[in-house]
Formats: sequence, C-alpha cells, structure tokens
Amino acid sequence: MTLPPNVYDAEAIPEAARAEIDRMLQSGDLFRYTAPENAPVTLLEQEFADHLGSKYALAVSSCSAALFLSLKALGLPRDARVLIPGFTFAAVPSSVVHADCIPVLCEVGENYRIDIDDFTAKLDNVQAVIISHMRGHTSDMDAIMALCTARDIPVIEDAAHSLGTTWAGRNIGTIGQVGCFSFQSYKLVNAGEGGIMVTDDADLIARAVIMSGAYEHNWSKHIRGGDNALRAAFATWQNQLPLYNLRMNNLSAAIIRPQIAEIPRRVRDGRSNHDYVAAQLNVSPWLNVPDKLTPEERAPDSIQFNLVNMSDEDTRAFAAAAAERGVKVQVFGLSTDNARAFWNWQFLPEAPGDLPRTRAMLMRACDARLPARLTRPELDLIADALVQAANDVMGEALAYGT
Repeated sequence: MTLPPNVYDAEAIPEAARAEIDRMLQSGDLFRYTAPENAPVTLLEQEFADHLGSKYALAVSSCSAALFLSLKALGLPRDARVLIPGFTFAAVPSSVVHADCIPVLCEVGENYRIDIDDFTAKLDNVQAVIISHMRGHTSDMDAIMALCTARDIPVIEDAAHSLGTTWAGRNIGTIGQVGCFSFQSYKLVNAGEGGIMVTDDADLIARAVIMSGAYEHNWSKHIRGGDNALRAAFATWQNQLPLYNLRMNNLSAAIIRPQIAEIPRRVRDGRSNHDYVAAQLNVSPWLNVPDKLTPEERAPDSIQFNLVNMSDEDTRAFAAAAAERGVKVQVFGLSTDNARAFWNWQFLPEAPGDLPRTRAMLMRACDARLPARLTRPELDLIADALVQAANDVMGEALAYGT
C-alpha cells in the first residue's frame, strides 16, 4: 500500500535567503537595531506592510507577542473584558491574560465561524474584540465591524492562519484596527517562529514599537520618510511605557523576506488543493466540509471537516482508521489536552461558560494538514484514506442496521 506523504515538512527556504544569511553569520550582526537603516527586520516590515496595503508593520517574536502588544497598545484598563471566539488556539486567551485583561468567549457554529447572535449579545459588556480567523475560516466581518464600530469597540484580527485570505477584496488583517500574523513553521510563510502586526494607526504602532523593545531612541529607525504623525507619537510615548523585549532578529527576517514573493503562488495552490480534497470528502455521507462565506477567498494550508452521525466511539475509531492509513486526524474536542478545546484553558480568570454549540462542533470537527506543495496523486491518497476510514466505521454500522 502506498502511504500518503509527509505533510509536516515545510517548503524549502528560497535560495535568495542564503546570501543574506551567510553575510550575517560572518558578521554576527543579528540584532535589528545595530544598523542605522535598512536592517533585514526593517526591510521586512516595509515589504510586508506594502504587500498588505497597510501603513505600518512591526515584526516581533511570535503572533502571540503581536496579539499581546496590540492589546497593550490599545491602552485597555486592567481587567478589561476582551471578546474572543470559543474556537481558537490557547495562545489567544493567553495573550489576553498576559495583557491583564479577561477573556470572554462567544459561541462558534458548525462552520467554525462566530455565532453573530451570541457575539452581539455579549458585545455590550466588553472593551475590545479579537477575531480569530481560526484555521483560515473568516467570520462575517461586515457584521462584526458594523457592530463594533457602532459601539466604538476596537477589533484585533488574529490572522495567524489567514495570510493571503481576502474578504470582499480586502486583505484579512487590514479590516480591524490591527492585524496579527504568524511565521511559525506550519503557516504559509515559515521562519520557525515569528510574528508581525499591521495597522494604519500611528499612535497604536508607536506604543507597540516602544513596548516591543525599542529602547532609548531606536524607535527612530521605524520612521519612513517625513511621517510627522508617527514621529510625534514616538516622542509622546518615549520613556512612558514598559519594555517587553519581543523583538524579531535579523536572521528570522532574512528567512521570511524572500518568501513574500511566494505568497500568491502558495495561496493559489493551497486553495486549489483544499477545494480538490473537499470535493472528494463531501461525496461521503459521513464527512462534511462546510462552505465558505460568499465574500471570502481563502488561503488554506489544512482542511477541516465535520463527522456526520458519528458517536464518540465512532469518532475515535475513525481517527484510528485514518492513522492506520497514514493520515493523522486531529479531532479538536477528543484529542487529549487539545489546546483548541476551550474547556482545557484552565488558566482563564473566569469560567468560560458551557458554550454548547461550540462544544458540540469541537466534538466532531476534524483537522488534517494539507500543505500547498502537495501533488494531485498525494491529495488523492489523503482523500481516499479519509473516505475509506469513514467507511470502515460507518459502513459496518449500516450493514448491521439493515
């Protein structure tokens, strides 16, 4: 039997990164603020902001750091309540807790997107919102922004999984006040670790830059041209804010920069691969890949699907059968200590509530990696393994029931 491919290896780092990496290894100059201008991290920030159409970008050590700095830069009071989806990665509520705020969870539906009714009901008692485009699934940003704008509530986009995704033609991460992206190994652009935040708000980015670790007057290296608004904001906040030292180093930036040109191809191939496998899974009566929302153009590097009419026992048997065929399936609600199951976030300062819709979804929602580099024959092997694993479990059950 031919086994499916290894889906955990990332694409090779572009050859263009090698000369810059070799230069830095020879000089040992890895700190972003050593050079008076045009350090690799500075160039990355400029290129990434230009790619997304944002005015400012700040590269940091992780997307979690970007989320934390976004909350701190908003100047929220201690114990401010921050509304987040009940389906996200544990790093999101962790960033809220680190920022001395309290996570408030709202329901998420079977399509992995925010339940707008529950979101609306909880919105009047919060001071900020983080929208997690979890696994690249975009919630209704038109409705969310209208609701938050009417209440003057700032919106942070957790776009860790959504680089290259658009909503009604706008880049995800540029719709709220600030957007945060990840360069961790399993994301579209891979630096092992790393993150970046984008915004058009000069005061917000000035506060974030200083808190990220731009001590003394290193913030001056973040000013492009005659940006007097940004210069004034830096002067206002100099020595007024704590330093958290969450900077990115030049080596990471050198690895990331040549991958920016690869984003359109990776988005195209990832979307094509996802939709190709989704069509095969949706033929099965036991598997369902939810449809995207109409304004959304996705940039997936994995696939999520729901199990239909399966018990907990059936679900575990399905995951085991897929593993026997070489495809690892994560069932968010049944995988031991899963960091995406909200009941495992025992560090929350307040109990999250039961969230019955989110809980029910997580108990049958499956996740499998599907990197853009895979070929059609490799995709066929993965899709067939998943369909046959479902047949192993539910085909027998049907036979006994007839």
